[in-house]
Amino acid sequence: MKNKLAQLEQYVERLVQEGICIAFSGGVDSSLILKVATQAGKKLKKEVYAITFESQLHPTSDLILSKKVAKEMGATHKIVKMNEFENKEILKNPVNRCYLCKKYLFSNLQKISKELGCNYVVDGTNADDVKVYRPGVQALKELGIISPLKDLGITKEEVRKMAEKLKISVSSRPAAPCMATRLPYNTEIDFDLLKKIERGEEFIKKLGFTVVRLRMHGDVIRIEVAKEDLKRLLEKSGEIIDYLKNLGFIYITVDLEGFRSGSMDIPIL
Repeated sequence: MKNKLAQLEQYVERLVQEGICIAFSGGVDSSLILKVATQAGKKLKKEVYAITFESQLHPTSDLILSKKVAKEMGATHKIVKMNEFENKEILKNPVNRCYLCKKYLFSNLQKISKELGCNYVVDGTNADDVKVYRPGVQALKELGIISPLKDLGITKEEVRKMAEKLKISVSSRPAAPCMATRLPYNTEIDFDLLKKIERGEEFIKKLGFTVVRLRMHGDVIRIEVAKEDLKRLLEKSGEIIDYLKNLGFIYITVDLEGFRSGSMDIPIL
């Protein structure tokens, strides 16, 4: 891991030298990239830009966290309000939604990057992301976005270890994909519903669960937590049921397989 961290630092330093603009979500992957970049920026006396998209498909808590982490690292942080749904196809939540969305967001980020005088747009895609269904990765490739973690073969586990070593505050933060992943493909995106799902997830997290997903299937809401937390989830089922029913959910189920990233992708693989 020590060698890979050194490789990452060298890789990112070369980019910083010519101007770097980082797509920054506040998650552990992009935070590792930003940390290494800001260290290089201080050394080279170069400004490092962190750009966070304010989007209807990401929880408000993500935006708050990105501000905090960018400030900790001393980056120049810019929040850009985006409306992915200028592309009406994205609203239909097709199987390639992530591709369409990434293409839209990163095309705009490239324009912002040029305005800031940066030669490179960088994101936090890691080596594990190319092993699962991630259509957005293809959009990044087509646009020429640089993904240092992927290029150097750095896995999610290695990212977390490096982030911990560098004392990054979000080193143990769980992944936080966009809220559209809570709906089946080809189900039109309903923002009121997504807000209710977000509130439901936040409520369950406050009960002490680190990873929570609420997946919607018609009238049924499916709760995913870590498998080792299933027993505790059932113990707290009363208050969870009351809260979710007050939000308007009718049938509430628990997924006995536990949390799986991308569980909505299973039917199309």
